[in-house]
Amino acid sequence: MGEVVLNAPSDLAEEIDSYLAALFPIHRSLGGDGNRETLRVLSEIAPIEILEYPCGSEVFDWVIPPEWKLRDAWIKNAAGEKVVDCRENNLHLVSYSESVRTKMTFDELAPRLHYLEGDSSAIPYRTSYYNRTWGFCVSKSQFRDMEESGGTFDVCIDADFDPDGSMSIGELKVAGRRQDEFLVSTYICHPSMANDNLSGMVATALLARSMLLKGTPEYSWRYIFVPETIGALAYLRFNESAMKAMNGGFVVTCCGGPGALGMKETYLGDHLIDRAIRLAFRDFGVKPVIYPFRPDGSDERQYSSPGFRIPVATVTKDKYYEYSEYHTSLDDLELVNGAQLSESLSVYEDAINTVESNLVVLSKYPKGEVQLGSRGLYPTVGGGIHQKISGVNQKFDQEELVDLISWIMFMADGTCDLVSISEQSGHDFKSVKACVEVLLDHDLVEVFPIEQIHKA
Repeated sequence: MGEVVLNAPSDLAEEIDSYLAALFPIHRSLGGDGNRETLRVLSEIAPIEILEYPCGSEVFDWVIPPEWKLRDAWIKNAAGEKVVDCRENNLHLVSYSESVRTKMTFDELAPRLHYLEGDSSAIPYRTSYYNRTWGFCVSKSQFRDMEESGGTFDVCIDADFDPDGSMSIGELKVAGRRQDEFLVSTYICHPSMANDNLSGMVATALLARSMLLKGTPEYSWRYIFVPETIGALAYLRFNESAMKAMNGGFVVTCCGGPGALGMKETYLGDHLIDRAIRLAFRDFGVKPVIYPFRPDGSDERQYSSPGFRIPVATVTKDKYYEYSEYHTSLDDLELVNGAQLSESLSVYEDAINTVESNLVVLSKYPKGEVQLGSRGLYPTVGGGIHQKISGVNQKFDQEELVDLISWIMFMADGTCDLVSISEQSGHDFKSVKACVEVLLDHDLVEVFPIEQIHKA
């Protein structure tokens, strides 16, 4: 099978670009109006409901911190010129910095300035969510300029903390024909970084919209948009029963870069989610970078923790930690675009469709081979071999059809599902599914939903 190039329709790529551009400038953190505005924009794509969790709420071993309300932040030099301005770049301020208004020498200010030693242009991303302090992030060149200019610097951070505020969560539940539920989660707390994680937010909203447009799914799906770590913990706390019953899912992050496609596996490594993603890559002709599960990274460490054990995987395109622009101002709209993000989106959609379509197959003729010739399904019989299969944009040639039927009928013992047949036969999942539909039309097999998805 030749490699398939993942090309998105230009209108989808353009739509993604428009949302990336709209969302990039919004200042986001653990909570606040920037997060609410982000969820409002994403709700233009899919009907996301905004939930508010009160600050001060205990969520297992954590407490939701006060809502941070930032109005302005800057540093002026001795000439009164703004040399650092958070209005020019959201990353200039350490997130959750406390309010300050003071004059300082450079030597006094320098310990409060964060910069990257090896890059003169990049501004680092830094936070201080649970330690009350303040600081600014600057490029190495800005740091040097301030050091050389000397004199007194005027420092202003106009912000406060509202203990009576709340943390905003986005949620969309899609009810399926079955109550068995899967999760799609992304995080919304990172400001002005495109791959981490503007790409994940937009992708998740588009995945939800795609599912809604197809009608009622087989399974129920829950799409959530949370601040990383504390948001996932809060959602688990306030939805504990439902989340403990979750069958598996995805954490959508870092999926829009220019690098190679990859996947971070679930903690099980062989869950249906893992297998569906691997089939998507195989069927697209893509050899992904494989990242085995580790209990770090993003919210998989919350969802897969011992109290919940939800197997979640991630499709990546420049995974966190793995690209040089990570957690800097260079993770911008020059790095990420709609066409790149669409590649990851295609893999996610294909994997979700596989989960949705997966069935167990049982032969009605298990003793020996079934007679295909009398049904027009064997090469020696003219006619039906080259039929176009309804709903599939391909024609089976004789050899392919017979090989598909042989594999399906051989494995149709009531324990094998379509994913297993596709994995073992080497045929793509869509072809296996389409061939099973042919066998159903000829009353050769029965299909059943999977009663229990392997979780632990």
